[in-house]
Amino acid sequence: MGTIHLFRKPQRSFLGKLLQEFRLVAADRRSWKILLFGAVNVLCTGFLLMWCSSTNSIALTAYTYLTIFDLFSLITCLISYWVMMRKPSPVYSFGFERLEVLAVFASTVLAQLGALFILKESAERFLEQPEIHTGRLLVGTFVALSFNLFTMLSIRNKPFAYVSEAASTSWLQEHVADLSRSLCGIIPGLSSIFLPRMNPFVLIDLAGAFALCITYMLIEINNYFAVDTASAIAIALMTFGTMYPMSVYSGKVLLQTTPPHVIGQLDKLIREVSTLDGVLEVRNEHFWTLGFGSLAGSVHVRIRRDANEQMVLAHVTNRLYTLVSTLTVQIFKDDWVRPALMSGPAAPSVLHFSADHHIIPMPLLKSTDAVTPVTSTPAKPSSPPPEFAFNTPGKNVSPVILLNTQTRPYGLGLNRGHTPYSSVLSQGLTVPGFGAGQGLRPTFPHLPSRYGNNRTGQPRP
Repeated sequence: MGTIHLFRKPQRSFLGKLLQEFRLVAADRRSWKILLFGAVNVLCTGFLLMWCSSTNSIALTAYTYLTIFDLFSLITCLISYWVMMRKPSPVYSFGFERLEVLAVFASTVLAQLGALFILKESAERFLEQPEIHTGRLLVGTFVALSFNLFTMLSIRNKPFAYVSEAASTSWLQEHVADLSRSLCGIIPGLSSIFLPRMNPFVLIDLAGAFALCITYMLIEINNYFAVDTASAIAIALMTFGTMYPMSVYSGKVLLQTTPPHVIGQLDKLIREVSTLDGVLEVRNEHFWTLGFGSLAGSVHVRIRRDANEQMVLAHVTNRLYTLVSTLTVQIFKDDWVRPALMSGPAAPSVLHFSADHHIIPMPLLKSTDAVTPVTSTPAKPSSPPPEFAFNTPGKNVSPVILLNTQTRPYGLGLNRGHTPYSSVLSQGLTVPGFGAGQGLRPTFPHLPSRYGNNRTGQPRP
């Protein structure tokens, strides 16, 4: 039996949470068009798959996979809208920007897996080529091309637009760029369309439709059914070559690597920060891509002991914020401490000894944990301790404070303990002819007097 919570809220299931977030996205009017295109995409994909089964064309199946990829891109666009609505939480302190990176990576990887499946089916068809029916082949090609182009050009997909520009060019884009340069040399007006490089999604849609048109003509003229398999292989290779650079780029973002195109700018900013007033060292710097277009980083800055922490923090943040949007700066002062000889509570006990204490030399303990009472520094066996100028009998010895009740080491013949003034006067230690104030000065026959004796035995004045 546990504690009964009467007013405890029931926890929602995963499906309930997903439905709640979907309602949050659907409340935005910008997402209505995406939802409409998604519904049309599902209908179009269903018709295309039925036509692929009726025509027995694997090339049309490979081209239909591009329509399925368009559905994934629409879902990614919805996720991008949802990320903009959500704010960072204590659990996800950096926000949810990496979710759209993960969506792009998953979409491109699934498209490549579909291309590998087409390659496997095409290899089996080379062994036994079936008959291809061209009744709906050309119709399905134009339906898929129209829908793909209309979707790509009507909806601004921020994640895929960024990845297509930031990722490296595919082999299809490079070959088309070479042809475009030659064509733009003849017709300069086409440079705004074909240069510097075309949109990879529009390019693969046009190239796939062109391959299907060639397939239709060759089958209608010569009944050459093997060209359908060859077109399917070509479309699969173009799909794989187009999606692979995007998968690599989004995968590097997920691995928290530093983008190559900002390394030079980051090095320049770090050098500028290291030259700021009060900054001694910049270390443990780490910068990574948080999402598409946003850079995060952390850095440790060591400053002088007399520097203003808030001022240095403001200058460092101002320099790095131009490139790093999410920045964490750890400021710590120099940990070097000057060894003060007369610091701490041990100093008064060394300089101001009362009359009841004496200092006698004792040898040092030869241990690595021995600590000198003056500097509080561990004594190293490799080097002797320092020699000081006050109350130090010799080298390599440390003073030990003993009470006056112990035996005096120098054999002066004095009794232990304090000698009262009455006993001093009763023992006849006073000198005749002197006052009471001077009679308190003791005289010892076996020790020279402070003032010395003359030849007659009388003390010197």
